[in-house]
Amino acid sequence: MQAGPIAGRYELVEQLDSGGMGRVWRGYDGVLDREVAVKLIRSDVVSTPEQAEEFAKRFRREARVLARIQHHGVPQVYDAVLDRSYDRVYLVMELVRGTSLRAFINPEQPLPVTWAAAVAAQICTVLSHAHAVPVVHRDLKPDNVLVSESGAVKLLDFGIASILRTDVTRLTVTGSPMGTSRYMPPEQIQGVQITPRSDLYALGCVLHELLSGQPVFEGGNDFRLMHQHVYEAPRPLSELRSDVPAALEELVLELLAKVPEKRPADAYEVYERLLPFLPLPGADAAVTERGPVGMPDPTLLYRRPNSPRPRPETPPVSRPVAPTVRPAAVVDAELRDAIKAAVSQSDELLNDERFAQAAEVLQKVIDPAAAALGAESPRVLGLRSRRAAILVLGGDFRRALPEFDALAAAYARTAGPASPDALDCLREAAYCRAELGQATAALRQFEQVLAQVRAADGDASPTALDLRRNIGMLLLSEGKASEAVAELQPLYDDLCVVYGPQHEDSQEVADVLARLRLAGG
Repeated sequence: MQAGPIAGRYELVEQLDSGGMGRVWRGYDGVLDREVAVKLIRSDVVSTPEQAEEFAKRFRREARVLARIQHHGVPQVYDAVLDRSYDRVYLVMELVRGTSLRAFINPEQPLPVTWAAAVAAQICTVLSHAHAVPVVHRDLKPDNVLVSESGAVKLLDFGIASILRTDVTRLTVTGSPMGTSRYMPPEQIQGVQITPRSDLYALGCVLHELLSGQPVFEGGNDFRLMHQHVYEAPRPLSELRSDVPAALEELVLELLAKVPEKRPADAYEVYERLLPFLPLPGADAAVTERGPVGMPDPTLLYRRPNSPRPRPETPPVSRPVAPTVRPAAVVDAELRDAIKAAVSQSDELLNDERFAQAAEVLQKVIDPAAAALGAESPRVLGLRSRRAAILVLGGDFRRALPEFDALAAAYARTAGPASPDALDCLREAAYCRAELGQATAALRQFEQVLAQVRAADGDASPTALDLRRNIGMLLLSEGKASEAVAELQPLYDDLCVVYGPQHEDSQEVADVLARLRLAGG
C-alpha cells in the first residue's frame, strides 16, 4: 500500500479488488472529505523511458475522454494521477457500492426475461452516452457490470483496455492470449478495427448468458474460444430455454453476428428492441418473475422511473443488553493504544474538517472495544457519542439520528433517564430530527429534555434557553404562530436578563417576534 497520500490528498484505506486491469482501493479525498475509489492501473507495458512517456500521454488522453461520459451509469472520474516515474498511474473515481453481475449468473436459475432485458437495457443506455463521445468499452463482461442496491446498473472500467492497449489481441511470452476471450468480438480477436458495434457483440454475449445461465461458447481453452467466436454459430436460446420470446432470441443472434455491419446499428436500436420486454411505468413487480436471492430488482427503474429516494428503514428498537464489562486492569494494552491512536487521529482529521473520515476512524475501534469492554461500557458509549457528534458536525444527520437514539436508550439504562449523558443524546436526536424535517417528533423530544433540565437547573440555564429557542422555532415552522409567540416572548425577556438586549441571541428572537407582530397586523 502507498506509504503516504497519493498526490498529497488521496489516502488508501482498503483494497477492494484486484484483476487484470489493476488494483482498486477504497480511499478518502482529504480535500473534499469524501470516499473515493482509487484504481492503480497496471503498467507492465513500461520498460523504457520512451515507453513510460508514451504510456503517460495515452493515460492522460484516455482519462480526459473517459471523464466526458456524463451518465449516472458510469462512475464519475475525479482525477488522474501519475507519479514521477510514470510507471504508477491512478484513476480517482466515484466509489460505487454494489455487487458484480457475475454473482447472479447461475445455470440452474437463469434470470427472468424482464430482469435480463432490464439489465441489458440499462447497459444500452450507458453505451449510447459513451459511444456518442466516442468511447468504446472494449472489455464489456459481467465482471465489469455492477448492480447497485437500487437495481441500477453501473458499467466499470471504461477505457482501461485502451489505456493498456489490450484491445488488440497479443500473446505473452508463454503463448497465452491476452484479453477476455469469452466476450471478445471476432474483429477484436483478429486485431482489426474496434468500433461501438464491438461493444454490442459483447453485450450479446452477456445477454445470452443472463437468459441461459451459460456462456455463448464454452471452448475449453482460450484459443478454442477465440476460434468459436470467429467461425462458429452460437446455439439459439430457444434450445436452451423454452420461454425466451422469439423476438428476443432474434435480437441476441443479431448482436452476435460475426460481421459488425450485420449487428444492430447502435445501442439505441438495441434499447428500442428491448422495450417490449420491459415492465411499464406504474406496473407492479411480476410475482412469477423472481430473480436470484440477494439481487436487487433491475426492473424497478422502469416500473418506477425517477421515483423518490427510498424511505429509510425504521431503526430497530434498542433492547437492554447485559453488560459484559471487564475490569480496566485487564484491558488489553494493544486495545488501549488503538483507542488512543484513533481518538488522536480523529482530532487531527477534525482540525482539517474531514468529518466523514474522522467518523470512520472511530468506528474501526468501536467494535473491538465493545467486544472487549462491553457494548454499554462508559468508554465504548463515549466513543460512540464522539462519533455521532462528528457525523452531526459533517451534516450527516440521517446516520447520526439512529445512533443518538440508541445512545440515549443506553445511557438511560446505565446512568438513568435524567442523567446528563442521556439528556444530551436525546437533545442531539431531537436536533437531527429537526434538521431532517421531523418537526413533531423533534418538538416532543425537545420538550422532554426541557422538562428534565428545568427540574434540575431552572428555566434560565444556557441549556434551557437553547431548548426553549428550538421549541419556539419549531412551533413557528409548523405554522403555530400563537404558540410560538407564547414560547418566544418569555424567552426574549429571560435572554435580556441573562445576556442583555444587544446579545445576538436576544436580537435573533426579537427579530422573529417583530416579524410575527407585523404579519399579524
